[in-house]
Amino acid sequence: MRRSPPDSDTRAETVLGIDPGTLRLGYGVLRASGGRWAVIEHGTVRTGGGDLPLRLRCVHEAVARLIGRHSPGVVALERAFFGRNAASALRIGEARGAVMVASALAGVPVREFAPARVKRAITGSGRASKSQVAGMVVRLLSLRARPAEDAADALAIALCATRGGTRTTLARPSTPRRLRAVLT
Repeated sequence: MRRSPPDSDTRAETVLGIDPGTLRLGYGVLRASGGRWAVIEHGTVRTGGGDLPLRLRCVHEAVARLIGRHSPGVVALERAFFGRNAASALRIGEARGAVMVASALAGVPVREFAPARVKRAITGSGRASKSQVAGMVVRLLSLRARPAEDAADALAIALCATRGGTRTTLARPSTPRRLRAVLT
């Protein structure tokens, strides 16, 4: 089925939420509809267990395809959480970089949210469990079934973006040409 490109009003009212990872990347697409947010698509991208550069390429390509398919007005991204495992935080940071590059090349701004802010926006508590967040995502978006964990997190991040956020990256149209000049 061929889709026509969304008009500029639809683009402004579409949010792509990303729960970054180098093994699994959760995504969720929300679109404003009749004063409410409707789920357009959600899922999990599995990058496979290959070398890190190949997994990062997979993350970049998956996000680029999602941006091309849905033309979001913003990409909402979870900030890296620096907890007990520094290596895990580093890998998440690398995945976030791949997402940001895909967004910048498409000219789509990125908004970042701390995990506690996402939890607070969705459940009212910055210390909510993943299960509590997923349960509220189901309720807030009137879903029939609970999405996979990474997709539920991505939908929560997208919902958080609908309530405002900090714009961290806005690519200018000339960015791809400048990048090509640097890479050649």
